Amino acid sequence: MLKHWEWILFDADDTLFHFDAFAGLQRLFAIYDVTFTADDYHLYQALNKPLWVEYQNGAISALHLQRQRFADWAKRLDVTPDTLNQGFLAAMAELCQPLDGAVDLMNALKGHVKMGVITNGFTALQQARLTRTGFLRYFDLLVISEQVGVAKPHPAIFDYALAQMGWPARERVMMVGDNPDSDILGGINAGFATCWLNVDGRLQPAGIEPDWQVASLHELQTILTA
Repeated sequence: MLKHWEWILFDADDTLFHFDAFAGLQRLFAIYDVTFTADDYHLYQALNKPLWVEYQNGAISALHLQRQRFADWAKRLDVTPDTLNQGFLAAMAELCQPLDGAVDLMNALKGHVKMGVITNGFTALQQARLTRTGFLRYFDLLVISEQVGVAKPHPAIFDYALAQMGWPARERVMMVGDNPDSDILGGINAGFATCWLNVDGRLQPAGIEPDWQVASLHELQTILTA
């Protein structure tokens, strides 16, 4: 099946890498002698998740998201939101582990198809984790929404990626990701084939029809190398 594809693009967080935000926040706040609890995490996500939706919809900037999610904690600890955000990204880079099957998949695909990352994550974290894990060597393209100025699923970030790839035929590009609303919908609207990595067995959102749905990267590897 690999002969059908010129490029395969991957999301990063929860597609190639585990993203344990709770552990990262615990590590961050331990620096300030704060025990960050499950209740604290629930409150954080109640603020963080809507900010991400606004960011993906183009309503706010990456900088606004990163500052606003830590604004209350910054006041409590008498530090700047930027300081907390930088500490969080550093903690997440240190905790970074490839998702099960990611290394095997990269090794199976390298040399047979061009690969890229297109992520809504932030520059400091994505570059650090790709370098730390050795994954940087697998990719011919790294597109980060913070640098482009728009986030998935906006068509502009996919067109930016296409331009960087030299404008291959859209039907020769596959987008792989765990988020149907950003990765899969964005890929569909860009004219790419799409594969939804649905590890948790979530219900497929209405109106979003990926070409493939897999429960693991091992399953994706089997499909691609058949």
